[in-house]
Amino acid sequence: MPSKKEGTMKKKELQYFEALYDVARVINASLEPARVLEKIVRCVQDSMKVKACSIRLLDERRKRLLMSAAAGLSRKYIRKGPVLIEESGLDRKALQGKMTWVRNAQKDRGFQYTEEAREEGIKSVFVVPLQVGKKVIGVMRVYTREIRPFSKQEIRFLEAVANLSAIALENAQMHQSLRTSYDLLTAHKYRLDDN
Repeated sequence: MPSKKEGTMKKKELQYFEALYDVARVINASLEPARVLEKIVRCVQDSMKVKACSIRLLDERRKRLLMSAAAGLSRKYIRKGPVLIEESGLDRKALQGKMTWVRNAQKDRGFQYTEEAREEGIKSVFVVPLQVGKKVIGVMRVYTREIRPFSKQEIRFLEAVANLSAIALENAQMHQSLRTSYDLLTAHKYRLDDN
């Protein structure tokens, strides 16, 4: 007979599996990146029982991370200022493809906005790169109210969600590119037919 601890672990595994299934369904149902990312961050926040989750994407110049979706963060915190790669050691590591854990964002020198983290009630932060192949396109962050290490189970779940999120973004960009090409070809054909 399984112990209480084993039963709890199995229950969490089932919750993460169901959450991954929900993320995959959302990705499959829409090619609108904003809508998909919003649902993903809410799903992560709910399934992990954390304060908040966000997804930030690299700008074209690869100098800043732009907020793309957030759940559980106040408007004030979201609008605190830009996340500059050169000033955020945390994100520099993630953009090199490494998952990063900040024990206490209110005191960590690698965290760009320590005072704002204190005001928001953020302690631990876990950052996972959004990667397509070897190319990192952004980061997913999970925020907690208390100092909290993350289990192997949670890390694997976050890694899987980040990978699915990156694939969803890549698919949406390809779809948009194909749509634009199709529209241009159609417009060109009509101009040729008019002559």
